[in-house]
Amino acid sequence: MTDQLPVVLPQTLHSLKVAQIGLLVPDLREALEQYSLLLGRNDWSIFTYAPENVEGVSYRGEPSSHSMRLAFVGEGPQIELVESLEGPNIYTEWIARHGYGVHHFGFHVDSIAEATAAMQADGFESIQTGRATGLDGDGGFAYFDTESILGVITELIEIPSRRRPSEEL
Repeated sequence: MTDQLPVVLPQTLHSLKVAQIGLLVPDLREALEQYSLLLGRNDWSIFTYAPENVEGVSYRGEPSSHSMRLAFVGEGPQIELVESLEGPNIYTEWIARHGYGVHHFGFHVDSIAEATAAMQADGFESIQTGRATGLDGDGGFAYFDTESILGVITELIEIPSRRRPSEEL
């Protein structure tokens, strides 16, 4: 990241709608029980992301071995629950400073590589990444520190053409 954080919304985000609200939880199983009751639905998709099944996992510009388990449901925006399994990562950083709860807004992009380059041109460096999240090796994510302007982290998400099957809890 540059020495001084930008103080305006990145140009990259101007035409995008919030597609996801990410919440950090201490225990995914317990959170799913509570959020299923709150939302009145139980059709969650569950995935574990780790270096074994996601390529290019990085944290603060360095290769990383962190892992997380996540569950998402709905759209417009989607709700994502994230449990950090192994760190350090941006989730453990956030929890240490803010505790559990709202962590990021996610935005769908056509190309994670192009959107990341655009965010960098806007003055933002990625703080956590991963790619090849889908069955065909496509898909990916990149997080950017937008806390100073949005109060949360921003995630850019390239949805894979075919998702892996949802895990069971």
